[in-house]
Amino acid sequence: MSPVLLIAIAAWAVAQGLKLLIAAAVYRKFDITYLTTGGGMPSSHSALVCAAAVSCGMSAGFDSPVFAVAAVMAFIVMYDAANVRRETGEQAKVLNYILRNWGEVRPEEFEDELKELIGHTPFQVAMGAVLGVAVGLAGSFIAFGV
Repeated sequence: MSPVLLIAIAAWAVAQGLKLLIAAAVYRKFDITYLTTGGGMPSSHSALVCAAAVSCGMSAGFDSPVFAVAAVMAFIVMYDAANVRRETGEQAKVLNYILRNWGEVRPEEFEDELKELIGHTPFQVAMGAVLGVAVGLAGSFIAFGV
């Protein structure tokens, strides 16, 4: 398997583990679903793409087309996490409020609440990016001896 892919997956796994620990500390409840959920602190999406971009830069050079493509994709993913997906979560809150207050004639197809923790705050995205860069650098030093 590609070292770049392994480094990116490692960054994602570290972020998901941190998300579980942070949620346990904040909410005083150990919820194993944080290991697989999106949203929350830190952004595992940002960690994944930043680790991939950094390790591409470390292996192919920061002036390479491979790094350029990886960096552009990282910015797109982080923008989406902090803006589009976050807004979707805010809309889910409003829709859930409407459905909870619908009354007795609430349609059955709306029995399950919409997931509100979908996106990230800019701080969560930034922390995921910092984590991804750190794991990307550490993994590259190990994998490529750079």
